[in-house]
Amino acid sequence: MGKRLDILVPFLNERETATEFCAVAAKLAAEAEARFGLDTGFVLIDDGSTDGGAALYEEHMSGRWTLVRLSRNFGKESAILAGLDHADGDYVLLMDADLQHTNEVALDMIGRLLADPELDMVYAVRADRNESQSLGRWMAQGFYYLINMGQRYEIPANAGDFRVMTHRFAAAMRQLRDQRRFNKGLYAWAGFKQERIQYRPAERQGGASKWSRRKLIAFSLEGFTSFSVVPLRVVSLFGAGVALLGFLYGLKILLEVLFTGVAVPGYPSLMVAVLVLGGLNLALTGLVGEYVWSALSEAKNRPNYIVKSLTHSQAEKAPGERKSARQHG
Repeated sequence: MGKRLDILVPFLNERETATEFCAVAAKLAAEAEARFGLDTGFVLIDDGSTDGGAALYEEHMSGRWTLVRLSRNFGKESAILAGLDHADGDYVLLMDADLQHTNEVALDMIGRLLADPELDMVYAVRADRNESQSLGRWMAQGFYYLINMGQRYEIPANAGDFRVMTHRFAAAMRQLRDQRRFNKGLYAWAGFKQERIQYRPAERQGGASKWSRRKLIAFSLEGFTSFSVVPLRVVSLFGAGVALLGFLYGLKILLEVLFTGVAVPGYPSLMVAVLVLGGLNLALTGLVGEYVWSALSEAKNRPNYIVKSLTHSQAEKAPGERKSARQHG
């Protein structure tokens, strides 16, 4: 029985590119079969779209595909998990529906994965971000520097969800049911042998990015609370430093009073101490609150997503039949 490749495509309000993506997807499936002999199918995950784009995928997608409709927008991280739960191929490719992830790079990653039996994942890193020296770029560098401090593994910078993995890596990802998901960290935490390649994304053909600056900041905070204790340690060290400076300042005041008789004005020094320590306590309380909220989310153990409906193409078997055939193949 031939090897299977499942291509996971999460989307949210991508109506403008849906028809063109279906054409690109058909070419990718044909090329993967011709070049690597892979039986290629798609798992499309509608993450709560409201623009009616899912109907266009149903109408124009060809070959073997499954459309997973979620009951609302759960976020891309959970949508990817939903796709993994509905994929059982020997290899799994993740790509976006906005046409910025090109077939050429996808085929290159597949080829690299198939060429090395010890390799379990190939992921793409955006090369264009390395050329920018904007404030956002510096902030991103600082984020990855801090989140990787003291880790036994490294979360690579500029790596997104454009990647291909083996069945055993996909199975490992399915075991990780974090409620507040940060997939970049989960990919690194899972281990296995991984390889990176650089790529330049194509121009976006329609629509707009769903990642605003506010959402990126919130997503980064989720990464910290899920994978790093560094923020708490930084605030703790800063608090210790402030306490030491306060002690030294108090000692200076005591010595001035004892040996020079200088009366130190109390109000300014008191206000400085109150503002510094009060602000530090508020910052620490807020930071601890983020970690508590993260722990509470995990303790509730709610499902990561809820499926509204499943639609299969004529060429697609029912999930139970697919798994049975694969086990006997």
